[in-house]
Amino acid sequence: MRRIININRKWAFSKDFSEIPASVPEKWNFVNVPHSWNGIDGQDGGNDYYRGTCCYVKELDKEEIPAADKYYLEIRGANSSADAYVNGKKLAHHDGGYSTWRVDITESMGDNTVIAIVVDNSPNETVYPQMADFTFYGGLYRDVNIIAVSESHFDLDYYGGPGIKVTPAIEGTDAKVEVEVYLTNAKDGQKVVYTIADRDGNTVAQATGDVKDTKVVLEIKDVHLWNGKKDPYLYTACAQLVDGDTVLDNISTRFGCRTFKIDPEQGFFLNGESYPLRGVSRHQDRWGIGNALLPEHHEEDMELICEMGATTIRLAHYQHDQYFYDLCDEKGLVIWAEIPYISKHMPTARENTISQMKELIIQNYNHPSIVVWGLSNEISMSGSDDDLIDNHKVLNDLVHEMDKTRLTTIAVVSMCDIHDPYIQIPDVVSHNHYFGWYGGDTSMNGPWFDNFHKEYPNIPVGMSEYGCEALDWHTSNPIQGDYTEEYQAYYHEELIKQLYSRPYIWATHVWNMFDFGADARNEGGENGQNHKGLITFDRKYKKDSFYAYKAWLSDDPFVHICGKRYIDRVEDVTKVTVYSNLPEVELFVNGESLGKKESAEHFFYFDVPNNGESKLLAVAGDCKDESFIRKVDTFNESYRLKEKGAILNWFDITAPEGYFSLNDKMSDIVSCPEGMAVFGGLMSKLQGAAASSDMAAGFEMNEAMMQMMGGFTVLRLTGLLSTAGIKFTKEQLLALNAQLNQIKKPN
Repeated sequence: MRRIININRKWAFSKDFSEIPASVPEKWNFVNVPHSWNGIDGQDGGNDYYRGTCCYVKELDKEEIPAADKYYLEIRGANSSADAYVNGKKLAHHDGGYSTWRVDITESMGDNTVIAIVVDNSPNETVYPQMADFTFYGGLYRDVNIIAVSESHFDLDYYGGPGIKVTPAIEGTDAKVEVEVYLTNAKDGQKVVYTIADRDGNTVAQATGDVKDTKVVLEIKDVHLWNGKKDPYLYTACAQLVDGDTVLDNISTRFGCRTFKIDPEQGFFLNGESYPLRGVSRHQDRWGIGNALLPEHHEEDMELICEMGATTIRLAHYQHDQYFYDLCDEKGLVIWAEIPYISKHMPTARENTISQMKELIIQNYNHPSIVVWGLSNEISMSGSDDDLIDNHKVLNDLVHEMDKTRLTTIAVVSMCDIHDPYIQIPDVVSHNHYFGWYGGDTSMNGPWFDNFHKEYPNIPVGMSEYGCEALDWHTSNPIQGDYTEEYQAYYHEELIKQLYSRPYIWATHVWNMFDFGADARNEGGENGQNHKGLITFDRKYKKDSFYAYKAWLSDDPFVHICGKRYIDRVEDVTKVTVYSNLPEVELFVNGESLGKKESAEHFFYFDVPNNGESKLLAVAGDCKDESFIRKVDTFNESYRLKEKGAILNWFDITAPEGYFSLNDKMSDIVSCPEGMAVFGGLMSKLQGAAASSDMAAGFEMNEAMMQMMGGFTVLRLTGLLSTAGIKFTKEQLLALNAQLNQIKKPN
């Protein structure tokens, strides 16, 4: 019988080693797996986190391992490339930091077995990802196991798969379930016993087959459908390899029976009924530990996503932990799963896109939650080329060959021309738009989709990323780029109204559910993170925008007063926003009612007198929420963003009344000839810097880029470009500001 022995505890670890140790080095540090060496330096800014080679070493005593014919070392995540050694002998190499892989270690084991795993997250041109807006945490950051099996066993060698593949097909009220298993060293006379059990463990179908024919079709009468969050019903398929009365090996997998389709006019359908996909994207990392998550971390993430009411998650930008896919199955979330073919197409890494896609599909095929496989993300900003197009065709064909039940998709960045041929390759497409944050304004989002839908009425289109950053900064007059919680709330209010009212948009995924590590970032006053999350990196604080989505998506009654961290206010009458999924809200100020308001959009706005200290109470049905504001004479400067490590802050800039400065939007500056002349010089610098910067690969000043950049202030634009390796000195910025100070604004 199969035995799985977890060996996470007490690995010797070192960044500084010259050879593979023959024994456990006593002077190395000792760590427990999951472990990442970038849990701190990958989240503190500067883009200087350690990317290199580290070694993990562990000794096994054979007496502690159960007797078996074969032993496999199973590594569930080592980022991004790794080599496995047993007693000094190299047995395997693996490229790809987010998937399970195994190696047969039987012949190399002894009475005492020293396992060394050398993990490397150094930059290279053959393994994805190499360029992206997140930290590539190095480490042995998921479980490590020993799997003990008989000589005849279900396969453990093929792309880290489970050895069993389950494909249900709904026929009326019944289901025909094809179960296929993969065997190693099977012998004549051995049999495979197939069983399907319901959620209570009762057998609903069974068959026995010869090892020469490893595929059977079982029937489930009156099948109970997996029906998303409403009813995520799961069956279990078991397979036993038997020799007479002896069970040699056994495996099992849960699965669900469901149908789905994506309609270009009406969006997503589950089991024949409209089922709007409205949800979030998720990065897996955590504050202080990087990707080295424990089960309770995954569970907390799932609880928060479910509290918000999401029906879908885009698991970006790589294969996530099997435990989280299991949670998605259990909770009924509809999933987009993808490989890290992202940002920069590398002709030298095609084989890695293929191997990572094979691992993603083979390891995750049985999850009913997954409906689309993502081929790439933002892989072309300035247009595709023949090699990129061919790479996508190869992946698209591979997916359809391996999985005839699901669809393919890609995430396309705004600046890519909608006529680019690579957009026509997958079954459905989604776009990453940040109008209202990275230039443009919020009102551009809905019309953009209407235009795409009009031109390509037969291509289902979705919104794979949208969002804006917010930290603990506050204002009563939010504007794009101020990083306030108030602007983020406004942004998402507007996007919800535009996106959720267009049923042809097959899925929407907020970027992002949680703040996450991006060590190259230097913005918002807290470096090393992307703060577009609806919840903070430590999962301790739900930003107001979280409740905007909860108001639209959750059925659990609630009411929430926005701006709880914005206490000191200077205005005599201040705007207070309340979110609720109930139809009517009443707001009290120091016990006095300001009246009741109704809103079909779930957003309720009140003008509140601001005198002295005021206790606010919002009431909706049986739900209540409290807040507090205070009248002050001068603005509380602790609420205003001051960039950490910024070359210049907005308040350092000379801005004569009636004249331009770095604090003005690009679109306003170029509206006059003098401003256009200055802007032209800036563009020359950007083009030249982009041409010499690997980080800025794909940067091109095309029409879409120009339109997006028009919404930025010059100061903010130069700050954002620094994350792409395009740097400005303080002297250059002050000189540019002096030029702008000479240009009078049009009346």
